[in-house]
Amino acid sequence: MFLKAQLQWNVIIPPENLDVEGLARQKAIIVRLLDEFSAKKATSALGYFLAVTTLDKIGEGKVRQHSGDVLFPVTFSCITYKAFAGEILEGEVHKVDEQGVLLRSGPLEHIYLSYLKHLRILGYSFVPGENPILLSEKSAKIEKGVKLRVMVTGVKYMEAEREFYAVANINGDYLGPIE
Repeated sequence: MFLKAQLQWNVIIPPENLDVEGLARQKAIIVRLLDEFSAKKATSALGYFLAVTTLDKIGEGKVRQHSGDVLFPVTFSCITYKAFAGEILEGEVHKVDEQGVLLRSGPLEHIYLSYLKHLRILGYSFVPGENPILLSEKSAKIEKGVKLRVMVTGVKYMEAEREFYAVANINGDYLGPIE
């Protein structure tokens, strides 16, 4: 799900970038904000950071005593993406093995469809080989590169990687391979 958020961050500008006024100073602050935004990647509360949409306010800068850097409080709006249980996603398969299927959807790189007995992908059989596939009773194939529509059943955020991992299934109406 795409979310709109308004955030307040502190942007630190080195003293060598502060000898300019007006639009040039604002540009230096925006460039630094965008660098920090892209480096942040994701948080458990907001999901993946996708885009800054507006710069709402730049506060008055405060000089940091020990370094001479200037800290500007900045308020901005942005778009984030976070998957939720029950959400329907479309993604592309990038791995099939005897345990299950891994696919990607947008910034979410790790969506897992289990092939284990208690979470079985109904109606599909695993066919091993150089390019393993899942083959349904109706001859539908799930293999690398196939697009699938899935329902997310669970999501977990891993702080160390700043990544989300999702578990999904294709057991339901209008779910499965997309023609």
